Amino acid sequence: MVERFHPESFPAPAVPLSHATRAGDFVFVSGQVATDEDGNIFVGDFAREVESVLDNVETVLAAAGARPDQIVKVGAFLSNATLFAPFNEVYRRRFGAAPPARTTVVVSFGHPDVRVEIEVIAYVG
Repeated sequence: MVERFHPESFPAPAVPLSHATRAGDFVFVSGQVATDEDGNIFVGDFAREVESVLDNVETVLAAAGARPDQIVKVGAFLSNATLFAPFNEVYRRRFGAAPPARTTVVVSFGHPDVRVEIEVIAYVG
């Protein structure tokens, strides 16, 4: 069985996607970016941007019945290699001593204000 989720607190996505899909014992969260309380792209301090993205990931996980401690894989996308160190500081604080597996790559985003996007896979079985 496959279920799709969209948090009620989120505006409808601007592109065709589900915020999360649950397939069996796994929840797949689509890439999340930093947004302000109105759903606009967050512009400002990079650490706060990463926090916003991770908050959005947690909100989507909750809508799909999952928790952050069930994340088994993270895909992180940064707009510039110089952002690795500040990204790692926030990531380490949020995930602690036993973080999930992760891939981090530098990419070019379609929106000029996006500097980080995160997708996750959680195991809920």
